[in-house]
Amino acid sequence: MPLATLGAIVLDCPDPHALAAFYAGLLGGTPEGDDTWIDLKTPSGPTLAFQRASGHVPPSWPAPDASQQFHLDLTVADLDESEKHALSLGAKPLDTQNGRTWRVYADPAGHPFCLCAC
Repeated sequence: MPLATLGAIVLDCPDPHALAAFYAGLLGGTPEGDDTWIDLKTPSGPTLAFQRASGHVPPSWPAPDASQQFHLDLTVADLDESEKHALSLGAKPLDTQNGRTWRVYADPAGHPFCLCAC
């Protein structure tokens, strides 16, 4: 029996409302909270939470001398269509080589995430 269960994955960011709206656009769900903390209960998985961090500095990617800290892998059915949608929501391409089964982006606060073909 496990000692704990995963309650939420929390991302620091300068604007919790904006980042929650970005991920709601990708994953679905309705953001709920206040100016310092937003929960996004995703229809298919764990809760993502967004915490205001006024001094937030996004991780560098790729950076062999600095850690990216973490990244999210988001499974999608169609990489090309999902890429168009993510970019329309404000994602920034980091490594989008064609021919692979994943592509790397940064969310509007600079956190890296991957779109991965299922």
